[in-house]
Amino acid sequence: MAAVKQSKEKDPADIVNQNAIHIETIKKENRSQKVYTLFSINPYKRLHILTDKPMAGNKTHDKVEEDPAFLKAIHGACLEPTKKYTHPQTESQEIGWISRPLIVSDRSDRRLNWSRQNSEITKYMDAAWRLKEQTQDLG
Repeated sequence: MAAVKQSKEKDPADIVNQNAIHIETIKKENRSQKVYTLFSINPYKRLHILTDKPMAGNKTHDKVEEDPAFLKAIHGACLEPTKKYTHPQTESQEIGWISRPLIVSDRSDRRLNWSRQNSEITKYMDAAWRLKEQTQDLG
């Protein structure tokens, strides 16, 4: 049993060996990583622009060339999904995707429009309720 314990114990760590292992792992990581140097704003995320401080001066009003592709991407990101895409992208977008009415609304068509009509009794009760509310407010 004592011989088994002695074989399981490790020798003290060799610094040169640990350094070689560390260098090997860094080389493996560098092989799998890709360094990106070209950055741009995500056109699918809404951009919040913050204004300058009021007393900072007019340093931001210099004439700067504007990239038309960048402006198109930013303006496209602010559009609602029905203007961005031809078809719904998710299940939730399918509900309400076609928001135009199926028939043209005609206000003079009595079959679809029931405007509020007052008879003599409803006019009387409206006046009575108004009078009751006014007297309660005074009291």
